[in-house]
Amino acid sequence: MAMEIAHRFINSSMFVSRVGKSRIRNGVSGTARAGLSSVSAVHIPRRRLFMQLAGFGSVLTLLNSPAGLAAPLPQMKEPQVIRTLKLPSGVRFQEIIEGEGPEAREGDLVELNYVCRRANGYFVHSTVDQFSGESSPVKLILDGNDVIEGLKEVLVGMKAGGKRRALIPPSVGYINETLKPIPEEFGPRRSLLSHANEPLVFEIQLLKVL
Repeated sequence: MAMEIAHRFINSSMFVSRVGKSRIRNGVSGTARAGLSSVSAVHIPRRRLFMQLAGFGSVLTLLNSPAGLAAPLPQMKEPQVIRTLKLPSGVRFQEIIEGEGPEAREGDLVELNYVCRRANGYFVHSTVDQFSGESSPVKLILDGNDVIEGLKEVLVGMKAGGKRRALIPPSVGYINETLKPIPEEFGPRRSLLSHANEPLVFEIQLLKVL
């Protein structure tokens, strides 16, 4: 179809060109010459006109083709959904990375890194230096006499190499100043205990079950 339209336009342009030349030879008036000169000014070379119409024809072919309008979409992967689990004590936690090592049980000695924040995201304390990235892991015994109850509940059942994020209410948090994890330095220790009466967010990485 595009080829046929192109040939028609090309033939019509040739016709206009021949008529213009014959009238000029026969001595037409000045007005006619002006009109013919304007026709000659918009004359499009054959090759250019043919290429333009051929391109237009390809667009028409694409629009008229069902395949052009219904091109298959790339397959989208569903985003991974992280579930939040709520324990009877009120502790909520998310499994960020499931470990592949031994599973921690109550009474075990474990080694871990953690970051503690307030519920509004304000930083409180961490075993990982924020600037150098160096870590000072802590060792905890998973019983109610050594570690805060809410953190123990999150660690029990966790596998070495795993990561969890937990929201721990104050009722199972730092109910006394002897419970761990607690910073050894006076400033960070005082800062942490000043927020003992509010929910705290712990991000935990279990390194080893000893």
